[in-house]
Amino acid sequence: MATVTHRAARRPRAFVRVKGPGAEEFLQRMLSNDVTQPGVFDALLLTPKARLIAPLRVWRRGDDDFLLLTEPELGTVVQSALLRARFAAKCEIAPEEHTSTLVFADVDGLPGELPGTVEVLDEPVDETLDADQLERARIEAGIPAWGKELDDAILPAEAGLDETHISFTKGCYPGQEPIARLRHRGHVNRRLRVLDVDAAQQGDEIRLGEKTVGRVTSAVPGVALGYVRVEVSDDAQLDVEGEPARLRS
Repeated sequence: MATVTHRAARRPRAFVRVKGPGAEEFLQRMLSNDVTQPGVFDALLLTPKARLIAPLRVWRRGDDDFLLLTEPELGTVVQSALLRARFAAKCEIAPEEHTSTLVFADVDGLPGELPGTVEVLDEPVDETLDADQLERARIEAGIPAWGKELDDAILPAEAGLDETHISFTKGCYPGQEPIARLRHRGHVNRRLRVLDVDAAQQGDEIRLGEKTVGRVTSAVPGVALGYVRVEVSDDAQLDVEGEPARLRS
């Protein structure tokens, strides 16, 4: 592919290869989404209690060849968790080295995590956006990030990951029972929301009158992400450290 000059930014990643005749069967019993599907899809690696170990983007490169894309700090975590569970599965689990860039254009590559983007691996792409601009695009799109919106204390449904990273028709995987129980018999108390607010910082309380109804997890001037209690109406007049705030529908 020729050098790309579209809006683009480097996407820090760690990569783990799972390859071999037993790769599909092994990942099908380890990940939250259906790995028998082709192409690129999202999934979660969870504990038996449905706590997050790592969010993943899965690229099925062949019948027996999968590349797992995750956050830079989680590559070793993912590799170690899979190796501990592999037992007699006939597959290789090892890191790979790649460079990744998010391109805001219709170019060759993997579907990007942000709307209108493509993730390009190992190609000469001119970076025209800095980290702050990419962070704004992420927050505007309501995409949760590890260490901000996502950690081992967050339920996947609170971040909306049950709609994008989980199959409710596949076989068993770690965390399936609590995930399904919450889906069919319960509900979450809070959800990740985008807020219009002039100024906010990570950790700021989101208030409705005198009551704290949420907390900011990420922010740039004019917009923020935060977990907000589900009973708060979309048109509620909220407050973040003295700044008026409104939920985006």
